[in-house]
Amino acid sequence: MSGLLVSAQDTIPSSKVKIDFSGYIETFYTYDFNRPESVRRQDFLYNHNRHNEFNVNMALLRSAVSYENFYAKIAIQAGTYVQDNYVNEDIKIFNEANIGVYLDKNQKTSIEAGIFASHIGFETAASASNLTLTRSLLAEGSPYFLTGVKVNYKPNEKWVFTGMLNNGWQRISKPNRNALPALSSQIVYKSTPKSTLNWSTFVGDEPIGDNLRTRYFSNLYWDYQWGGKWRTIAGFDYGLQKRIDDDGYANWYSPVLIAQYGISDKWQIAYRSEYYQDKENIVIPSTYVSFKTIGNSLNLDFLPNSKVKIRGEARWLHSDTENFKTQSGYSKDNVFITTAMSFEF
Repeated sequence: MSGLLVSAQDTIPSSKVKIDFSGYIETFYTYDFNRPESVRRQDFLYNHNRHNEFNVNMALLRSAVSYENFYAKIAIQAGTYVQDNYVNEDIKIFNEANIGVYLDKNQKTSIEAGIFASHIGFETAASASNLTLTRSLLAEGSPYFLTGVKVNYKPNEKWVFTGMLNNGWQRISKPNRNALPALSSQIVYKSTPKSTLNWSTFVGDEPIGDNLRTRYFSNLYWDYQWGGKWRTIAGFDYGLQKRIDDDGYANWYSPVLIAQYGISDKWQIAYRSEYYQDKENIVIPSTYVSFKTIGNSLNLDFLPNSKVKIRGEARWLHSDTENFKTQSGYSKDNVFITTAMSFEF
């Protein structure tokens, strides 16, 4: 995640107890030109999802503790992101809560257990670490958190391998006790410090009413820094899930391309183009009929110092069918602007 959310591999154990504290807060305002009257602007969005309202998307306090080869992380959270994204969970306060141990003195292999920020995808819940202010549709349609046990292996600076058994697709509590643990994985290859190629997968049974249906999911992206000014991320998500009424599979997929340009040390701009198709409403709520949506956004960032970001974004979504909430019904288009200010320490 962002600089304040240090990975387990970066926590260096010692003979003394080491405790680090960090924090993050992000306030925002969104104006949706469809002017929907519901509390949540769109039910498939989980961030900055309020119209004409000043609010806090995320507030986060985090501590990381290490002793010898053991370490632990606890992060508590609040904000509209939590209200919208943890609606089915009894435990909402924890963004992370996990314990880990290194199995070798070179810290190449570790085992961790608990609640984790998801390793699937290139966008995190802390907006300051993303190239765009709002989340891409593929990020909103993939897990933000996972609960379980995972093994990490980092043989060298170029490769990282992760395997995880978890409670299911973005679950803390397991909704169906008959479901086997889901399996997810991650392979990261850094050919150079400027290039990251990532492939993450998920396989597990998802509860559909009283039934269980197997879900297969793949997330692939390439993050590259072109010199000192340009950075691009190209990503592609693809998922399959077994249908309820036959032996076939429904699919959904989403390609995205984001380009960021550094105007100066304090100013950045970014452009995003994306497409999301979920015709059979596997991930997108069923109120959105035959969801096929293209999107474009333009982002402007001001960085007064290393801890603060002030951001603005204009975004347009277009669907083949009338899927976006308005005052009186639904529209094929959704145009909205979002501003945010974040501070991390």
